[in-house]
Amino acid sequence: MEIDYRALKSSIKGRVTVLCHHNADPDALCSAYALKELAMRLNAIEAKVIVPGGFSTLTRRVAEEFGIEVGEEGLPGDVDTVIVVDTGSISQLEELGQWLINHEATKIFIDHHIRSPEIEAVATSYIVDESAASTCEIVYRIYEAMGVEVTEKVAKVLLVGLAFDSKHFSIGEAETFRVSSELLRRGADLSKAWALLTSSMGASERIARLKASQRMNTYRFGEWLVAATNLGSFQPSAARGILGLGADLVIIAGDDKERLKASMRSTNQFHVATGIHLGRDIARPLGEEFKGTGSGHPTAAGVNGKGDHEAFLARAIEIIQLKILEPKRCLK
Repeated sequence: MEIDYRALKSSIKGRVTVLCHHNADPDALCSAYALKELAMRLNAIEAKVIVPGGFSTLTRRVAEEFGIEVGEEGLPGDVDTVIVVDTGSISQLEELGQWLINHEATKIFIDHHIRSPEIEAVATSYIVDESAASTCEIVYRIYEAMGVEVTEKVAKVLLVGLAFDSKHFSIGEAETFRVSSELLRRGADLSKAWALLTSSMGASERIARLKASQRMNTYRFGEWLVAATNLGSFQPSAARGILGLGADLVIIAGDDKERLKASMRSTNQFHVATGIHLGRDIARPLGEEFKGTGSGHPTAAGVNGKGDHEAFLARAIEIIQLKILEPKRCLK
């Protein structure tokens, strides 16, 4: 789908608020910051970033490193344009989701998850590129298309977000590496980005990983090892840790502020061999079944819903088993 950059450029005006999903990761924060800076270079009177539900620990470190100012609580107030980044479902905006649905502001969504019918229904503009390794990659291309020069600081910030969501460039298309090269040419520093993203974990995160491993059940479906466990915090980190132990697919579910929350991760080898897209094939149906939403990428996805985490994990394993036993789908 062709993007009308001229129309997009003219719609970013007045009082602009950029929203990230809850527990924002570095890709969400970095793309939001870059868009806030872009808005101020265009037609905005003012621009700010709001993260409902706060940051992940790693994202807070990135914000502190670059001096990125972010609001974490309350409604944005008077707004003309709302830009939502890296967000696959309205529920990921927490209390701001309903506010956004009811608000008359121009609503721009920029994302690299699978398209959401729920978002399509409320968006003024909906820019999605599933082939992009990160939302930061898309944001850089918006700068290019609008002819706005990327400053050195914005280049550094965008490279951090891109490095994070591309798993340190272990995944990505040719465009991912072209954009990375352009960011480096504009002053970004790859070694510093990696150092920032690989800083040592705090005690709480390490304890969460150990708890997840202790509670883990492992299932074997043919050649594939699927791990399921219960954890309420640091789910993505714990999932990555269990993949490192040897699992092909990990699903973690738990209760967070009386809500059901789950994270899923798989190896790229599992995705290529089975054709299973975690966001489309696993998270989305589970989100619908458990009265919430699910979205994500081929090898990383999440669900927010309602219900018992044990029932959720049992149902997830059923769906995963059925999908593994289906004939392999052709990957484009």
